[in-house]
Amino acid sequence: MSKKQKKPAKFKFSHFSDQQKRLIHWWRPGLATACNDFVVADGAIRSGKTIAMIIGFLTWSQEVFSGESFILAGKTMGALKKNVVRPMLQILESWGWPYTYVRSGTDARIEVGDNTYYLYGANTEAAQDALQGLTAAGAYLDEAALFPQSFVDQAIGRCSVAGAKIWMNCNPEGPHHYIREEFLLPEKKKEKRVYHLHFMMRDNLSLSKNTIQRYERAWPHGSVFYKRFILGQWCATDGLIYQQFADQVEDYLIDKKWLEERDEIGHLKHEIIYATIGVDFGGTKSAHSFTLTGFTRGYKQVVVLDEYYCKKRLNPKQLQDDFVDFVRRARLKYKVYEAYCDSAEQTLISGLEMACAQAHVSIDIKNAIKGPINDRIAFYNSLIAQHRWKIMKHCTHIIEAFEQAVYDEKKKNMDVRLDDGLMNVDSLDSTEYSTESVQDDILYIAA
Repeated sequence: MSKKQKKPAKFKFSHFSDQQKRLIHWWRPGLATACNDFVVADGAIRSGKTIAMIIGFLTWSQEVFSGESFILAGKTMGALKKNVVRPMLQILESWGWPYTYVRSGTDARIEVGDNTYYLYGANTEAAQDALQGLTAAGAYLDEAALFPQSFVDQAIGRCSVAGAKIWMNCNPEGPHHYIREEFLLPEKKKEKRVYHLHFMMRDNLSLSKNTIQRYERAWPHGSVFYKRFILGQWCATDGLIYQQFADQVEDYLIDKKWLEERDEIGHLKHEIIYATIGVDFGGTKSAHSFTLTGFTRGYKQVVVLDEYYCKKRLNPKQLQDDFVDFVRRARLKYKVYEAYCDSAEQTLISGLEMACAQAHVSIDIKNAIKGPINDRIAFYNSLIAQHRWKIMKHCTHIIEAFEQAVYDEKKKNMDVRLDDGLMNVDSLDSTEYSTESVQDDILYIAA
């Protein structure tokens, strides 16, 4: 029995661009594009492809089928609910179409008319197992380039009802990504009957010129993220990950004087409202690393305030003592309530919790989110491009880590950060862990 849900707000429709109209209607009988079995909408972020695909998918599935099952999948269940389910329910409310939404459990689904839309997260290789045994009339794969290929293959295999079609959208990745090589190359489009629609921000008529310019400023021009997110290009990663930072390091370094700057009426210009700690545990070739990151009001600035870095072998008691000292030092100056630790080391996390309790140091120790590394990289590159990231000058290990971080040349087109035991990825990880919990609040990046 599903809980009674508060009805979502109705969707506010705006004018659709020609490209959006093509995506909404490509399947209609009589159109030359209706013979295709797949549609792939790729391109820039915020280009209107998601909303157009939701409307098209709903309309197609309801007009063509009755009593059938469909696949709705996102990179995670949370991402799917935020990016697809929420606007889909708003659209249904606006249309006056009755529906039932079963929010949780292994059978999460939306029922519209006689059709059922099953919800899936596709973030691991094992996710494909959830599709076993399903007979579907179609699939909507949101952010498909972030799915394991095994899930995409399984979803396609499940769509065995006559007239089934596969709908995919994504932002570009590397030029040798399986989505491009299996669906977007000319010979593959012809062979598999793929209708390819490429979107740019100008295809979203709801975006103002100022908004588009703001997004264009969000990543360094010429960077891989600018090429992918703004230009919508399938391009390879290469060289330094944080090129703009490496070129202009001094622009991002601050000292105590910066934190103490006041405006004309005496208020701190860069007041740290609160701070969080990120923790990465060392191993045979890696270091223990803690990062204290502070946030100014409205997340206007994200500031690395302090660091701990130790590459020598420590016993658990030494690590615990060092962590307690780090937290105490942080709390002398800032409001620090949470620490996010590498979830792979639960024994060490338990040790930190016990040590803090015995020392009467109050801090909520949580597992780090550990989202995709490329999401973290894109986030920091965006902060750097907007000059919203600062580092205290004494945090030399973090400065060097960001300055020297490179992509693995042996794994071109795979977006892999070099981790050879010599590069300091530990400071990168702890810094990333310290901000992941508020990443969406700091900088919202939507497809």
